[in-house]
Amino acid sequence: MKLRKGVKELVAEANAEIETVPVSGAAGLLDDPDVQFVDIRDVRELEREGMVPGAFHAPRGMLEFWVDPDSPYHKDVFASGKKFVFYCQSAWRSALATKALQDMGLEPVAHLEGGFRAWKDAGHPVGERPPHKA
Repeated sequence: MKLRKGVKELVAEANAEIETVPVSGAAGLLDDPDVQFVDIRDVRELEREGMVPGAFHAPRGMLEFWVDPDSPYHKDVFASGKKFVFYCQSAWRSALATKALQDMGLEPVAHLEGGFRAWKDAGHPVGERPPHKA
């Protein structure tokens, strides 16, 4: 099977159109009340590795539904007017997600360079997974 575009091409195209927050300066945004980190990884990844302290968990599969105010699944955090910094493990899913949300009109949006792996490798703090809310 030959695809017209592979994952690498999709991620490269997304990265060309979105803002990327350098991991070197990302920890400085933790205390900014106008910035919300959003972890889009699977819940099993959060349980296994923790997450950026104070991050909001929004699973990738529900993200567009949680952002859209006309969706029955809308989450108020996405109507807060904050800048959203999305991340996944390696910055591939977050690049695609950030591009999709930017296309929807959510702003300002960015994603974390190198993802959670780069965050941890840089020695930035790692928090526990927040308690599950029904």
